[in-house]
Amino acid sequence: MIAERGAAATSHPLATLIAIDILRAGGNAVDAAIAAAAALAVIEPAMTGIGGDCFVLIAPKGGDNVIAYNGAGRAPAAASAEWFLDRGIGQISPDSVHSVTVPGAVEAWCRLANDHGKLGIDRLLQPAIALAAKGFPVASRVAADWRRNVDRLRADPAARAILLPKGKAPRAGDRIAFPALAKAMKAIARDGADAFYRGWIADDIVRRLRAEGSLHTREDFARHRGDYAAPISTGYHGTRVFECPPPGQGLTALLLLNILAECPLAADPLSADRFHTQIEASKLAYAERDRHIADPEHVRVPVKRLLARAHAKRLAAAIDPARAMSNLPEHLLLPHPDTTYLTVVDKDRTAVSFINSIYYSFGSARVAPKSGVVLQNRGANFVIDPGHPNCIGPGKRPMHTIIPAMVTKGGKALVSFAVMGGHYQPVGQAQVLGNMLDYGMDPQAALDFPRLFFENDGVTAEAGIPDALRRDLTARGHRIVPAEADDPHGGGQVIAIDWKRGVLIAGSEPRKDGLALGY
Repeated sequence: MIAERGAAATSHPLATLIAIDILRAGGNAVDAAIAAAAALAVIEPAMTGIGGDCFVLIAPKGGDNVIAYNGAGRAPAAASAEWFLDRGIGQISPDSVHSVTVPGAVEAWCRLANDHGKLGIDRLLQPAIALAAKGFPVASRVAADWRRNVDRLRADPAARAILLPKGKAPRAGDRIAFPALAKAMKAIARDGADAFYRGWIADDIVRRLRAEGSLHTREDFARHRGDYAAPISTGYHGTRVFECPPPGQGLTALLLLNILAECPLAADPLSADRFHTQIEASKLAYAERDRHIADPEHVRVPVKRLLARAHAKRLAAAIDPARAMSNLPEHLLLPHPDTTYLTVVDKDRTAVSFINSIYYSFGSARVAPKSGVVLQNRGANFVIDPGHPNCIGPGKRPMHTIIPAMVTKGGKALVSFAVMGGHYQPVGQAQVLGNMLDYGMDPQAALDFPRLFFENDGVTAEAGIPDALRRDLTARGHRIVPAEADDPHGGGQVIAIDWKRGVLIAGSEPRKDGLALGY
């Protein structure tokens, strides 16, 4: 998609249309992104919602003074490692009530609308409220995600009543409405973040959680506040790539790019040389992630050391071009939940890279009954080990997988993008960015390109990976596992700014229901 005045790319056509409508009504890119994210919180309930978290990068007027916002929620004030260990809990499972952290998305939306938007949160939430109140047709990928999670949703009475009409997941094309969620969003539109964190919505959530033994209190919600943070960055082949700082895993993406920059560039983007190097570099970068990334308000994360070129050179030297490495430490985190991402660029070239998530599909599979809020399970990313930086603690934020990205060159924003897919995201970002910068692909071709990912001691390969490539990787010691047809790797959105020709070039993920539009 090529446009001149503005563009939006999201994982759902209705959300993209809403973003474009906001731009054409006089809103800016921040307004459009918030309105689209709110709509996705209704129409993609497995991926996102007002019970989740949010991270954002903004390049005002297309410059390189990139702003980062951390909209991650925290563990309850009573959540100490000792509390869990005293009760014999050595791991927080994704289905545990203790996996629920205070949602940060609503505060982020309201704060960003106030600080950087034009139209106000009331106007921005109206399209989402209408969708929740009047209903919407379920899209194909949304229906597939819903269908896979029926058993989890049935375990919670409110989730069963609200998300499984007639006891079943809706099919593609079925209409569904969420009147309770519409009521909650109306309250937020009227009263802002206080309606969520200090009013009846917080009461509803806390009551639901404490009935199951949670440690959450009203005070945990009332004290929540996101924060602006200095983004982190690295240079890659003539550009500068920005990420949100820890506790997000954007540091992993930057380290991965640094390692790849130290390796020979394969001539063919669909070659075993390229993918072998990408797999091996990801093993090294993810091992560093699991050792170090945590909440910087509670522990020191050695960002500067991890992004030093000397560190990347040492790691790259461990890659054998002919053989897969083994005996790496086991990942501390469970693999590959999903999420949703969107990007918007307006007529002033302000670029917004915006990601919202409830972590696993339908989060913790718990719903607050009066507000219809689906509660995230981001706390499953904590470890229960007092010696580990990412150990759960009072008011602490877990290591986060969701990572928006921004690329600049020569003082101007060049690409606003990200790739969804839980732990896949750093690899997805490196591949899509490499497709564009190293192999000259446009945004859509870069997203369409086949993917594979090292996880669970194997390499999960999509159907588009040629047989010859599979055989070559197998010969180098990789165990190739076919990806499920209805569960491909991640999803992404890209908008590139062509300053010389004055156009925006956008692409949207074919693995989602997504759409890129401009005007």
